[in-house]
Amino acid sequence: APPAEPAPPLKRPDFVPYPEAPSVTYHSVEIDGRTVHYQATAGTIVLAEGKNHEPAARIFFVSYRKTEGPVGEGKAPAFPDPATRPITFSFNGGPGASSVWLHLGVFGPRRVDHADDFGNPGPPPHRVVPNEFSLLDKSDFVFIDPVSTGYSRAQGDKSEKAYHGVNEDIASVAEFIRLYLGRENRWASPRFIAGESYGTTRAAGLALELENVHGIATNGVVLISAVLNFQTISFDAGNDLPHVLYLPSFAAVAHFHEKLRPELQRRALADLLPEVEAFAAGEYALALMKGSAIPEEEADAIAERVAAYTGLSPEYVRRVNLRPDMPRFPKELLRDRGLTVGRLDARYTAADRDDGGATTEFDPSMVAIRSIYTESFNDYLRRELRYDSDLRYEILTSVWPWSFRGRGDNRYTNVAESLRGAMQRMPFMRVFVASGYHDLATPYFAAEYTVNHLMLRPELRANVEIHEYEAGHMMYTARPELAKLRRDLGSFYDRVVPPAPATASRRP
Repeated sequence: APPAEPAPPLKRPDFVPYPEAPSVTYHSVEIDGRTVHYQATAGTIVLAEGKNHEPAARIFFVSYRKTEGPVGEGKAPAFPDPATRPITFSFNGGPGASSVWLHLGVFGPRRVDHADDFGNPGPPPHRVVPNEFSLLDKSDFVFIDPVSTGYSRAQGDKSEKAYHGVNEDIASVAEFIRLYLGRENRWASPRFIAGESYGTTRAAGLALELENVHGIATNGVVLISAVLNFQTISFDAGNDLPHVLYLPSFAAVAHFHEKLRPELQRRALADLLPEVEAFAAGEYALALMKGSAIPEEEADAIAERVAAYTGLSPEYVRRVNLRPDMPRFPKELLRDRGLTVGRLDARYTAADRDDGGATTEFDPSMVAIRSIYTESFNDYLRRELRYDSDLRYEILTSVWPWSFRGRGDNRYTNVAESLRGAMQRMPFMRVFVASGYHDLATPYFAAEYTVNHLMLRPELRANVEIHEYEAGHMMYTARPELAKLRRDLGSFYDRVVPPAPATASRRP
């Protein structure tokens, strides 16, 4: 009989958006001198709608869960008692950003490998390395990509635009958390929410949404580079508040680039900034309130002070009516050197084609983080987490127009009231706020202003702690500040959920 024909090779589908099952792998990392063994899961959860529970969206996530020890082939994992093991739900901002920056920047067991302690990316190829600063020794983590970011997409006939809004976004992330807690049997765990940038907007609304809609309480909220009240960062005609709140950040940036006058430049930043803050909230704010009614002599005096603190010329400050702003400051500060400074992190500089423009061509600090995180995460996801998809992983994508309906109708969006409401309902909830002195996107003084205007009673105000760092929006890109952030966050987790005491050994 003739030999049997060989079976044709299996043909891979032309396009695979999602694997049939989540990828589960096991790893370990050294943190603070101790080995943490963990389970990593990369997968999706489907949000359903209607009586028939039709798929409406698929939310991609990566989770890390501590195991009691190493897990070998054929050995089932053992996990700590959920009641003793916190879980943190983490995301970034944009809106339109995936969760990759907090994931590979500070919280996760792997981090991007910067070329130096400053945070420069260096040339490709980029990779991840073990993250000795991870918070995985304090909490399990779930990194959530909201709809349209990462691999998360609307499903069926549902439009992605249905999720592109403040309220819709908060509701969908809250539903994901509800489903995750049930599927992973984590209802008994202490719970944290961590967001960065617009992710802090989401986090503030989410703390109230989870309690108000789902009955899910939150132990702690981490706000990194916070923006809760958009009036504080919107340089609009008639809104003088951002000019007041940005002035200390302008001073910090000028100090970093050695643009201040000698008597100010030689002072330590921690010594200088309280003086600038007092001037900004006092004489400067009063001067701006006078508008064009301010006397010429007073305007000249204020211009001199503003110029001294910002490194700009008095003539420029007068030309802009005492109101240096964004995005003109990054172009003006180092114009004499032919350089611009970054928006997310003003420690970074670049050169434009034209030194005479009013605004910058691009943000050099965004360039410094874009490729290194994109390439590192795509490689890490496939090679170490063994998750493979043909979809484009949307690190940062456009989700505009973004709806502020119900939150910003004829006013500035402000979710600070949601945070206050959550704290009133859950007086045990603690809040950690982290800001970078060199952040020109969400300035540190604006975060302080927002916290001070929550109008919390003293006993609740004591539940909010504010930390500041000598770096930018993503302060963890600077190695010394990452180490400091790790120490501060570690202490915060211990205050919210004290570590379980070690079990004493018993002699027979």
